[in-house]
Amino acid sequence: MIDSNSLEVVSTIPLGKRPRGIHASPDGKTIYVALSGSPPAPPGVDESTLPPPDRSADGIGVFDVAANKLVRVMKAGPDPENFDVGHDGKTLYVSNEDASGVSFIDVAAGQLTKTIKTGDEPEGVTVTPDGKLVYSTAEADGTVSVIDPVAGKLLKTFKVGRRPRNVVFMPFGKRAYVNAENDGAIYLLDTEKNEMMQKIPLGTPGEIKPMGLALSTDAAKLYVTTGRGHKVFVVDTATNQPVGSFEVGQRPWGLALSPDGKTLYTANGPSNDVSVVDLATQKVTKKIKTTGGPWGVLVLK
Repeated sequence: MIDSNSLEVVSTIPLGKRPRGIHASPDGKTIYVALSGSPPAPPGVDESTLPPPDRSADGIGVFDVAANKLVRVMKAGPDPENFDVGHDGKTLYVSNEDASGVSFIDVAAGQLTKTIKTGDEPEGVTVTPDGKLVYSTAEADGTVSVIDPVAGKLLKTFKVGRRPRNVVFMPFGKRAYVNAENDGAIYLLDTEKNEMMQKIPLGTPGEIKPMGLALSTDAAKLYVTTGRGHKVFVVDTATNQPVGSFEVGQRPWGLALSPDGKTLYTANGPSNDVSVVDLATQKVTKKIKTTGGPWGVLVLK
């Protein structure tokens, strides 16, 4: 936990194995964190040499903000990596990489109620701005799946770029962006037709690896972390062209903006720190030391 005024770590709370995706409940009183017993498998690692997964460690941790502690872990299918929270706070939609699906978690009951099959190796999960649909990326297939959560069925799966990670929607939901890690690009999506509209190259594939996405408070700019590219790119959402970039640290992944939209935070795993960026100058003003390879950042308003 980082105090946003002093920009100092004020506490470190144990959660479980391999915490990754992190989101808050609509009222901000609860933080949910995806936990996984699957061992990390970075690029180039022979997965046959890794230890077997500890499925008892899989779940969604429920953290009480006022009590400052983990209060329970909800079962959420194998290897949960990322998820989103329904707008009413009653359901979590969780990507299960090893099960090739998105699981529905009833928060009150703390139970998995159903799993919808998607593409292979699902990653990012995002609820549309109107709350009516759920989008999930699939890394191995290079696809985005569209799910109707009320009907509990898959509506459509369509191709995007190679190794898509996340989806972020423009405020009215008719357009969205998805990053394609292995293409060094992001893609503009038409979410009425559910098809890809435009490729927006950011850099050389393999050097620039788009990971996290976040819109500015006015949705005029899209910020994109690039992993081993060390940078955050800025895309103008009116022209859909990159208009700048700035270095933030080693392998930036998750990112978040302050409520006033003036500060950007990035989680830099290998260097165990969080970068604080003044967006007016696009300069890192501080790197906050952490531990454990930070993956995501959440700002509570």
